Amino acid sequence: MKLYRFLTGPDDASFCHKVTAALNKGWELSGSPTYAFNAATGLMQCGQAVVKDVAGKDYDPEMKLSEQ
Repeated sequence: MKLYRFLTGPDDASFCHKVTAALNKGWELSGSPTYAFNAATGLMQCGQAVVKDVAGKDYDPEMKLSEQ
């Protein structure tokens, strides 16, 4: 099964830690990161897609992707 997640967060170290944690759990970067201004908060936001292949499991919409 192939899984997809889109990680988002503020433009600070917490976002980098979120992506680093995913990479260390076997997720791989997919595409370029995004960077946009959030007018509601007045802050810049980052985004990064990640994907992961998981053998021996079937997709279930109830699964928590971050725990795979």
